[in-house]
Amino acid sequence: MLVQFVKFGIVGVSNTLLAFAIYTVLLKVFGVWYLAASAIGFVVGAVNGFLLNRRWTFAGHVGDSLTPVRWGVVQGCGLVLNEGLLFLFVDGAGIEKLLGQACATAIVTVITFLVNRAWTFRMHPPVAAVDADS
Repeated sequence: MLVQFVKFGIVGVSNTLLAFAIYTVLLKVFGVWYLAASAIGFVVGAVNGFLLNRRWTFAGHVGDSLTPVRWGVVQGCGLVLNEGLLFLFVDGAGIEKLLGQACATAIVTVITFLVNRAWTFRMHPPVAAVDADS
C-alpha cells in the first residue's frame, strides 16, 4: 500500500501541477471565477490521473468496463468535496485562493486515493455473499 500511495502521490504531483497551472492562468490571466477555474483544473487533472494511475499506480488491476465509471464517480465526488472545501477556506475562513486550493487538494488527494484503491482499482474481486439457503 505504501508503494502505491507513493506512486499515487507522484501522479498526484503531475495532476496538481497541471490543475494549478490551469487554475492560476484562468484565475489570474482570464479573471475566471475561482470555483469555475478550480473545477476546470480539477477535471483536466482527473483525466491525467486516470490515465497514469491505470497504467502505473494500479498496474496489477485487471480492469473492466466499469473502471472508468467508478473513477468518474470517485472524481466527481472529489470535485464536489474540493469545491466545498475551497469555498469554505476562501469565503468562510478568508484564506487566499491559491492557498485554499492547496489545502483542499491535500485533503481530497488522500480521500480519493483510499477510495480508488478500495473500489476503482481494487486488486481482488469482491467476495460473493453467502447464500442463506446453503
